[in-house]
Amino acid sequence: MTFCKGKTKGPATSPEETVDTLFHGKLRIIQAKRGYRFSLDAVLLGHFATIRGSDRVIDLGTGNGVIPLILARLHPAVEIVGMELQEEMVRRALRNVNLNRLEERVKILRGDVCSVKEVLPPESVAAVVCNPPYRKPATGRVNPDAEKRIARHEVRASLADFIRAGSYLLRRGGHMALVYPATRMVDLLKTMRQEEIEPKRLRLVHSYKASAATLALAEGIKGAGTELKILPPLVVYTRDRKYTREMKAVLGE
Repeated sequence: MTFCKGKTKGPATSPEETVDTLFHGKLRIIQAKRGYRFSLDAVLLGHFATIRGSDRVIDLGTGNGVIPLILARLHPAVEIVGMELQEEMVRRALRNVNLNRLEERVKILRGDVCSVKEVLPPESVAAVVCNPPYRKPATGRVNPDAEKRIARHEVRASLADFIRAGSYLLRRGGHMALVYPATRMVDLLKTMRQEEIEPKRLRLVHSYKASAATLALAEGIKGAGTELKILPPLVVYTRDRKYTREMKAVLGE
């Protein structure tokens, strides 16, 4: 297993990039202006995932590396691997790791979840996190931008491919946490169980208290027995379109 290496020459070396911040500037994230950009999903998943002590964690489809950076910020003792297929995204993730001086704890690996057995050993991590593509190949508007297209549509790997890779990597009793559209929650839970990741915790995310759920945060345990805990809903905004108290805490405000 060979991890990618690289050195950033500055926070942004291209006019096509931005440098955005999280947690009051404690994390800085280089992103493409028009390519894939992280959203609130990544922050919510980072806070939702069960991470213990010095767990070894992997993020499948890491993109710009934002989830490993969030986990490193929240859990000072963990070691995290971010696995990503797209070469340009891998380079950007490396720059983000270096920019935030987390080279000792966050590693970036270029790889395909469909061939994970070729690059990583089985049962080698305690936790897996994943924000997988959420649209079927022929549904919705297919974005002409390759970064966005691969991140949103199952054109290179399906939901089952990501969960199967997570099950392969997890030791027995390990946790896998995912964020997915609430409208596809049945597909998510069904696939988790099929791949030996028994759903154990579920939390729905609502933009407003009276609105329908938009996201599902789900976590399963490899080889666990059946019993699903439904957590209280997470509401993002108040009626006057400000972050709720809980969301402010999540964002470090």
